[in-house]
Formats: sequence, structure tokens, C-alpha cells
Amino acid sequence: MFIDSVVVAAAAGTGGHGMIAFRREKHVPKGGPSGGDGGRGGDVIVVCDPQASTLLDLRYRRHYKAGRGDHGSGSNKAGRSGADVEIRVPMGTLVYDDESGDVLADLVTAEQRVVVCRGGRGGRGNAAFTSPVMRAPRTAEDGRTGEVRRLRFELKIMADVGLVGRPNAGKSTLLAAVSAARPKIADYPFTTREPHLGIVRAGDFASFVLADIPGLIEGAHAGRGLGHQFLRHIQRARVLVFLVDITEPDPHAVLAELSGELEKFDSTLLSRPRVLTLAKADLCLDPAEREAASAGFSEPPLVISAVTGEGVDAWIRHVYEIHRRERAAQAQAEAEAEARDQT
Repeated sequence: MFIDSVVVAAAAGTGGHGMIAFRREKHVPKGGPSGGDGGRGGDVIVVCDPQASTLLDLRYRRHYKAGRGDHGSGSNKAGRSGADVEIRVPMGTLVYDDESGDVLADLVTAEQRVVVCRGGRGGRGNAAFTSPVMRAPRTAEDGRTGEVRRLRFELKIMADVGLVGRPNAGKSTLLAAVSAARPKIADYPFTTREPHLGIVRAGDFASFVLADIPGLIEGAHAGRGLGHQFLRHIQRARVLVFLVDITEPDPHAVLAELSGELEKFDSTLLSRPRVLTLAKADLCLDPAEREAASAGFSEPPLVISAVTGEGVDAWIRHVYEIHRRERAAQAQAEAEAEARDQT
């Protein structure tokens, strides 16, 4: 089961109370204050787990509470800090404060750790209040309450290239043909009900991650079909592949519809490099019909058949080259930004 959105309740630990105590030792007359501080409450920490692929575990555990700190004791003994609690999530997970909508963390690297609820500070014991004018204080602090939040987790899968198309456009067939992924394939719409990832080999030391999301229909940005639920999974993709069935009566209208849905959902998606691909070439063998379907586009589309393998190798090389250039440009931009920050 693929779960990509979950809301949980999280509470950090309360700090322990400070202690009021005085030394009671033999041969130590008028012993001074010796109350220790309370321990710090535990934190709630979100950890990026590279082995996880879904938020399923969070669906069955909706409450996370860190340990409270122990109280201080005599002889200046501080209380033990409360135990932290970890929430392990897949790479690509966004963490929101469900009430305010603020983004608390964007977890994209393995073992990245972010504290989302901080534990309360332990209270000071009376030994901390000693001063030249107050030699025997009878004051101590209570521990502070830890932060409490409702956390919303949203998973945006980490893919280099995203497949965009209508239902039954052949996205799952293409993913299965170029990678080891095995999505469900059938001759009826909406066979894909969850995103699928596959690693596509473009050479001995070259590869990219390809994502297949459920097909888009008109109004997907507003919640029709399955598009609105899964459109966010292509927001991290560097390259978008628009897959259009070559047998469509008007491929231009299909491309315009897909572009419109992406623009209404997130206008920045249209600024990404995109590869127009006409699929199911095995169903259109007439050269004149192929030429008519490919005409009129700003760039000549790639014509492929995932069933027969026609044009697939050239398609892989073309997509990889665009992805490689985008990755290099992004790395250069990040390096320049880091250099500016250091200066």
C-alpha cells in the first residue's frame, strides 16, 4: 500500500523539576543548598530513512511522545534527560505544521535529522540560586512544557524524470520496458493508482530514475481523477516527459490539455525541460499518418513503441543527456550560491 500523506500528533517531553535540598553531612555545619536541576525533556526528531519508500508506518501510529526529564535531587544531582523519539520517513518527505501550514523540514538526504518538537528545559534547583546575599535559597523552578504539534507529512518521490500523460497513454508499459519496475498494465484507464519508480540504464555508468504517475484528465488540478493526489510527485523531477498516444485524433490538443493541468497545479513545472514523446508507434505503421501526427510541434517529437522497442534506445539516450545537463547546471548553481554565502 502506497501512503504519501499522513497527519500525526507529536509531543516533546516536559523538563524535570528543580530540587530544593540542603547538605546534611556529618561535621559540615550549616551545610549550603544542594538541590540539583531537572533533566531536559526529550525531542521529537524526524529522520530521513533511505530504506523507506512510503509513509505507511505513520498511518498505524498516529501519536509520538518523547520522554520527560527526571527531577533533580540532593547533593547537586541533576535529573536525567528524557529520551528522544524518532520518526523515520522516506527521502523526499516534507514536514508541515498542520495548524499554521509552515514547512518545518524538507528531507532529501539520507540520515538527515530535523528536530520538529523541542523538549522543555529542566527547572533549576535551589543550588543555582545561591548568591552572596542569598546563602540559603528556598526556591526552585518547575520544568518547562515541551512543544506539541500536529505534523503533516507529504511525500514527493525523488525522481529525475517524470512521465506525464493521459490514462492509457502507455506510461506503465514504457516504464516496464526500460527498467526493472513492474507496474500493473491493462487495457483500461487508471490501471496505475500509485506512483512507480524505475532505474533506467543509459550506459555502463549512466542512469536516471523515472517516475510514472497516474494518468491526468481534464480538471486533475482541481481533484478530478487521481491526478491531484499524485501531481506533487513530479515536482522534484528535473525533466518531464509528455507521453501522447500517437493514435489520438488531435495530439496537439492532448499536449495543450496536459500542459494546462500542470500550469494550474504548479506553473513552475512548465519551465522544466520537457521531452514530447509519441507512444504506441506499433499501432500506427503508415508513414503518412506518423508524419501527420508529428507535424506542427515546436520541436519534432520522439516516436517510440515500448512493445516492439522501436526508438526506445534513442529515447533513453536523449532523455539522459537532457537530465545530465540539468543536473550539471543545478550543481554549478548550488556551488556558486555556496561561494557567495562564504564571501
